Amino acid sequence: MDKINLLEKLSQFNDYWKPKIVGELNGQHIKLVKLKGEFVWHHHDIEDELFLVLKGTLTIRLKDRDVVLTENEFFIVPRGIEHKPVAIKEVHILLFEPVSTLNTGNVQDSRTVSRPVSIIS
Repeated sequence: MDKINLLEKLSQFNDYWKPKIVGELNGQHIKLVKLKGEFVWHHHDIEDELFLVLKGTLTIRLKDRDVVLTENEFFIVPRGIEHKPVAIKEVHILLFEPVSTLNTGNVQDSRTVSRPVSIIS
């Protein structure tokens, strides 16, 4: 395994809301994703979800509050908690998720990515 440069990996794609796999460990995918706009309200029945902001500002809307994350901050959305990520401007995110995690959780729509692309090599 070689070291991974996150900026280099982020330069390899420009699409939004389509996570890319950059690593895997202990049944977890490490994913990079670029976000812009509003996502769908959803939850994950069996997985917690960690959002680490590398660039920009991300708002994670919860039913009872908004969590605003800036660069170098992360937030863990516990399993079962409905949430909606919102990025007014482009945001770069690192995600740690179980391999089984579907990006839209309990919702199927046009942004559901059932098989994320790997850009490990």
